[in-house]
Order: sequence, then C-alpha cells, then structure tokens
Amino acid sequence: MDPKWLLLAALFLGGPTSAQEAGDAEVVEPAAGAAGTDDGIVEFDTVVVSGLQPGPGLWKVSKGDNTLHILGTLSPLPRRMEWVSAEVEAVIAGSQEVIGPPSISMRSGLGMFRSMLLLPSLLKVRRNPDGRTLEQSVPPELYARWKPLKARYIGGDRGIERWRPIFAAQELYEAAMRESGLTQDGVVQKTVARAAKRSKVRITPVDLELVVEDPKAAIREFRAGPLADTDCFAKTLTRIETDLDAMRQRANAWAVGDIEALRALPYDNQYSACIRAITKTGLARRLGIDDAHRRAADAWVAAAEQTLANNASSFATLPMSLLLSPDGYLATLQAKGYAIQAP
Repeated sequence: MDPKWLLLAALFLGGPTSAQEAGDAEVVEPAAGAAGTDDGIVEFDTVVVSGLQPGPGLWKVSKGDNTLHILGTLSPLPRRMEWVSAEVEAVIAGSQEVIGPPSISMRSGLGMFRSMLLLPSLLKVRRNPDGRTLEQSVPPELYARWKPLKARYIGGDRGIERWRPIFAAQELYEAAMRESGLTQDGVVQKTVARAAKRSKVRITPVDLELVVEDPKAAIREFRAGPLADTDCFAKTLTRIETDLDAMRQRANAWAVGDIEALRALPYDNQYSACIRAITKTGLARRLGIDDAHRRAADAWVAAAEQTLANNASSFATLPMSLLLSPDGYLATLQAKGYAIQAP
C-alpha cells in the first residue's frame, strides 16, 4: 500500500503503519553541480548506484554479555540496487529473537468483509471538502510552485486537482522518487522476515494497537473536517525542489555503507508535518492517535530492554534517522546505561 494510505487504512480499517521501507556497482562521484530547467526546477547530476551493495554495518547495544544488533534502514533506496544481506542473515541465524520496528495499528472489529465495504468511502477521503480545488485550498505562491512539478512528474491528471493538499503532495513525492531512480519498497523487512523464518527465530512485533469503535462515523467526520495540511504541502514541494540530489546521495551512502556520509548529509523530512496534519485533529485526539508515536517509541525501547535481559543475541531494524538523532532510540538506551557501539 502506498505510504499516503497507510495511516488512513490503519485508522479506519485496521492494519499497521511503520514508524519508518545486479551486476558490478557503478562508481558514484558527489554531485558536481546543478542546472536549472525552464520551469525553475533544480537538477543535479548524482548517479544512483546499482548492482550488488553491502548496505551499512550494524549498531550494537550491549548489556553484560548480551547484544542487540540493529540495522539502520532508509527510504527511499536505489531502485536497481541488490542488497547483499549475508551479514544480517548470519546475525539473525545466531540470534534468539528479532524485534520488529515500532508500528501502530487500528482495529475496527468489523471483520475483513465489512471493512472492505468501507473502501469506497475511504477513497473519497482524499478529496477536498465542499468540492474545492487544490488551487482554492493553498496559497497562490504554493500553487504556482505545484504547477511545474505536477507537469513534470505527474502530467495532465486533472483529478488530483480535487485532492486535499496532503494527498496531492504525497502523490507528487512518489512520482518524483520513481523518476529519480529511487524506490520506497521495503526490501530490508522482507529479507529480515525470510531470514528469521528460515532460521526459526521468533519475530516479536512492537505494535501499538488502538481500537476504532465506529470506523464509518470516523471516515465521515474525517471527510467533512478541515486539515491543517498547508505546511505538509509546502515542505513536500520544498523537498522535491531542493532535496532530490541529497536523497540520491543518502540512498547511495546507505547502499555502500558510508555512515559518515549519512551523518553529514542534511535531512529534512516532510513526513513529520504531514503526520501532524492528521494526528492533531479532534478526531485523532478522541481516538488516542495524537500521542501514538511516542507510545510506540516507548514500547520499542521496552522491547529492546527485555530482549537484552533475556537473550545472548538479538536483532532489530530502526529507521536511520532514529539511530542518528541525538534524542533518538539509541540515545535513550545509552542514557539508561547500555553500551552503544557504532559500525
């Protein structure tokens, strides 16, 4: 499912949303410069790596003789890259437990068939209330920036002009990723799941489950209510206009395992603004979603402490931004007295 639908599907129908997705490799040089196009879009010349790539090394969190190995994940990644996962598979084979990334799921209690009947209503959620167009929903200067980006990455689709800014922005972002040689597919989690199954290592999900008693009413309220999503729209446009080359460089750095490059490259993620647009609504507060990400983070740290207390070796994945952040999950564990070893 596309990222723009993860929260909504989890919100109304049930299902998780993560707090996070051959041949010889080309030698990639840093971007040599930028060129402007007629529509004002800045282009860079970084080449996205392809072929067999090792990915980053593993962080180690230790308590006594017990060690939790953590792989930092990144999205997007090079589309034509083939990740060499032998090190990770070997660590999983020697572990007693795999800890899943933090996720949030919503349960409606309707069952699969009745939930599927809500899909047509869910699809209408992306439209602006009262039939307003995108041009009528955002400031003129933002719409002027939207037009050339839409023409380049989406084309003449007029239906999207009726969408809410948050969904139009995500559609544009995904189209820009595809054209830039990047993918948001979760190759790492699929590989980890296969390796754990093959080695008969249990996977412990870290899932914060919330319940929506009346999903039909929730959809109706969401459709009718306003969203403070202008900031999300603006930050997504800025990221596409200015950050595509840095995204390619970050993707390359992850592929070749260059942690220092990942630390050095600026990272301005628009998703925090987009998530706030949904989680700060009155509906989200009533459903207990407004602080769900903090609660999911607390649940993951608790799971990490539990596996370090019980297992000689365990494995986990976390988004790279949470690993490198000065107030991220590793910092929390270090403050609790655990030893941290970077790759």
